[in-house]
Amino acid sequence: MKLVTGNSNRALAQAVASYLELPLTDCTVKRFADKEVYVEVHENVRGEDVFILQSTSFPANDNLMELLILTDALRRSSARRITAVLPYFGYARQDRKSASRTPISAKLVANLITEAGVNRVITLDLHAAQIQGFFDIPTDNLYSAPVMTRDIKDNYDNSNVMIVSPDVGGVARARAIAQRIGADLAIVDKRRPKAGVSEVMNIIGDVAGQHCIMIDDIVDSGGTLVNAAEALLKAGALEVSAYITHGVLSNGAAARIAASKLKELVITDSIEETDLVQTAANIRRISIAPLIGEAIARTASEQSVSSLLD
Repeated sequence: MKLVTGNSNRALAQAVASYLELPLTDCTVKRFADKEVYVEVHENVRGEDVFILQSTSFPANDNLMELLILTDALRRSSARRITAVLPYFGYARQDRKSASRTPISAKLVANLITEAGVNRVITLDLHAAQIQGFFDIPTDNLYSAPVMTRDIKDNYDNSNVMIVSPDVGGVARARAIAQRIGADLAIVDKRRPKAGVSEVMNIIGDVAGQHCIMIDDIVDSGGTLVNAAEALLKAGALEVSAYITHGVLSNGAAARIAASKLKELVITDSIEETDLVQTAANIRRISIAPLIGEAIARTASEQSVSSLLD
């Protein structure tokens, strides 16, 4: 088995390698002067089961090209099987036609990954579960719920915790964690007049006197979380925290979160953190390296991966 990584999240790749007690494969992934991606693998991978760990986060197009070119290099080096491990699958929010004459970019990216020569995909908390069907190869969608549940139990008194979905679309995700810890569920009724702008309309559920924990898959601009936190506090919540899988945190989101009424934002390390995220007092990270590492180990040994979701 070989573990290869590009430049998108080397810290996570190293943590996964440490969990597997396996060194990262020696390879060069760099840019030419005109920013073309250049890849060279310095180890023999003929007949090997190779795993490429690469989040297609910002800069999404650069990291996606690294993944595709790494795949081509390994395929031409006679790797036996190539598995793309995508802790964060970019373009996942473009999973349908949102208006006339718009693309379904998530499907296009799935086609690119498949045609490049990937034999299997492992990813984490897809924005929409049906994206698994965009791939014509086996795809395992892992969930961060077990990791978040353990952290919530370690840091909160479950007797007065209420799990909150920040929008209707995330109810199933929030309900899964609420059931795991035996908490009640509330929903924020949100309207989005345009992309990147959200407006809280109503709170469904009695949050008075509760420690509210919002659960979601992606935080981008942070506007939804900030607005929802203010609405929950106005409705009588004692404090508001949030657990999010993918901390995209673009366009000043880290500063927005730091200045908000959120007690804490907990994100995983599926996306490499920026300096602003590191210095934000109310943003904390939890590691998914053991989850990803175990999924890789079980895939390599042809064991069940679905049991990781329990």
